[in-house]
Amino acid sequence: MVRNRRDEASGFGVRHVQTLLLFFGLTVAYALRVNLSVAIVAMVDKSSKSDFDHFDWNEQTKSVILSSFFWGYVVTQIPAGQLAQRVGAKVLLLFSLGICSTLAVLTPLFAHLGDDKLVITLRIVQGLSQGFIFPSTHTLLSKWAPVSERGRLGTYCYAGAQFGTVIMLASSGFLASSSIGWPGIFYVSGAAGIAWTVAWFFFGGNSPVEHGSISAEERDFIESSLGNQDHSKKIITPWKAIFTSAPMIALTIAHCSHNWGFWTLLTEMPTFMKNVLDLDIKSNALLSSLPYLVMWVLSMVFSPISDFLINRQYLSRVTSRKLFNTIGLWIPMGALLGLAFVPKGEIDLAVALLTMAVGINSATYLGFQVNHIDLAPNHAGTMMGITNCAANIMSIIAPLLVGLVLQDATDPVQWRTVFYIAAGIYFFGNLVFIVLGKADIQPWNEPRPDKKDDDNEAAMPNNQNTTERADYVD
Repeated sequence: MVRNRRDEASGFGVRHVQTLLLFFGLTVAYALRVNLSVAIVAMVDKSSKSDFDHFDWNEQTKSVILSSFFWGYVVTQIPAGQLAQRVGAKVLLLFSLGICSTLAVLTPLFAHLGDDKLVITLRIVQGLSQGFIFPSTHTLLSKWAPVSERGRLGTYCYAGAQFGTVIMLASSGFLASSSIGWPGIFYVSGAAGIAWTVAWFFFGGNSPVEHGSISAEERDFIESSLGNQDHSKKIITPWKAIFTSAPMIALTIAHCSHNWGFWTLLTEMPTFMKNVLDLDIKSNALLSSLPYLVMWVLSMVFSPISDFLINRQYLSRVTSRKLFNTIGLWIPMGALLGLAFVPKGEIDLAVALLTMAVGINSATYLGFQVNHIDLAPNHAGTMMGITNCAANIMSIIAPLLVGLVLQDATDPVQWRTVFYIAAGIYFFGNLVFIVLGKADIQPWNEPRPDKKDDDNEAAMPNNQNTTERADYVD
């Protein structure tokens, strides 16, 4: 009798628990990344009458501090993808966020003892530890997300990044103005990260095969959707094929262009709002968080639309990926060009354009962000490590370039140059993705069996050389 396991496994299951855990994991990870973007405004504010330390850092020094996280972050990206395949993504995420959270709690002490040099060192180590997060997350999604739910579960997971950004930016102003001052920003975010590592230790899992409490129906549903995977076979990374693949090159360029604009705005928006829009720390923090709140909400809107269009075959997978990537990069490009010409004092218009530039960027979750899994699910973690490594070199360069351009952070004309550059990079990155991008599984995704495997399989009778699978009804 044919069994409809899709219906049996369609309810809330272990794969949704993993998605929820990853959502909160990325919430914490991004809170730990962006906590300094608002805190640094209070740390250098000499007009404040609080008893906490204040530092004499100019724009160049602040740009170096804000970019230093990524100096370490890019180093561990590619090794992280390989380690996630070999030792399991669960343990990598556990140590990654555990170390980063502990260092966040120590940030005020490091700043007091060693000023900018020790803070830069700490941020580099935090970057090294967080370099394991995205490759590990992509590895987990490639094993837990059925093809029919890939867009939704991937978006729900990565939406945690924007949720963490919203929570951190919105609360940072209040924390900095409270009795615990700017050090409280680091204490709260660090404590949240430590709490998440405890939850992940008990409830996280590497794959459906290894998870102890998943039902047979749900495990079979996921495994059948992803194909008959031989977990015992060693997967050899086809480095040459990956680095010479046109779709992979297009994906990398799209990822780089996204990161340039995203991190330019994320690291510099509080400074822009304070110096150009003349907003105080509380208003600054709340309005800085608004674009990321919109981004989080829109990601929940875009993801079911994308899966609906693909599953109902209104759009092919590749057309959907290119459409949503275009929405996520070219509409923000237009918003940045508009922002360059906003008259000084037009706060509402500036905030609206900033919100558009950041919020609609969430459509890229259905574009390049899940394209690694489309192209080669067996190598998704390594591929994310490669593209994220390249993309976060942009995250290093962008704040440094802003520091060079902004000789006077109150000058709107100098900010105009910053927005022009980001808009141009958005345009180029998406254009390449439209021309060269694909969304079908590449030939080099499949493991290459060695000669011993071939000889053993050839010697087996036909009825033993086939893996039994249950029939499923869509």
